[in-house]
Amino acid sequence: MIVQRLKKELKNDTDVAYRYYSVLSALNDLELTEREIQLMSFIAVSGSISVPSNREKFCLTYKTTGATVNNMVSKLKKRNLLFKKDGKIVVNPLISLDFSNSITLEIKILHEGKA
Repeated sequence: MIVQRLKKELKNDTDVAYRYYSVLSALNDLELTEREIQLMSFIAVSGSISVPSNREKFCLTYKTTGATVNNMVSKLKKRNLLFKKDGKIVVNPLISLDFSNSITLEIKILHEGKA
């Protein structure tokens, strides 16, 4: 078995979340777009995109429209990455972390037939 350690220091919670969801997408062949990863990161750190002030902040920050956000939310809900909880759109708790802390990921990429 080969062991490789990588370390990356990031500026803020949203950058940490963005990097985490990028890795998650790449490892699981989710093929999320950059904007979808930005949306998930934003929701994970800022709270629900259903809150009008959060939606407006996301649209201004990432120079997009409410209609585009709705389309992304719909697509991500179908894939169970986002879902509605108490009437608000949130990241699935299985992949939602506290991004204000450092994260250590253990990734195993197994060769078929070898443990």
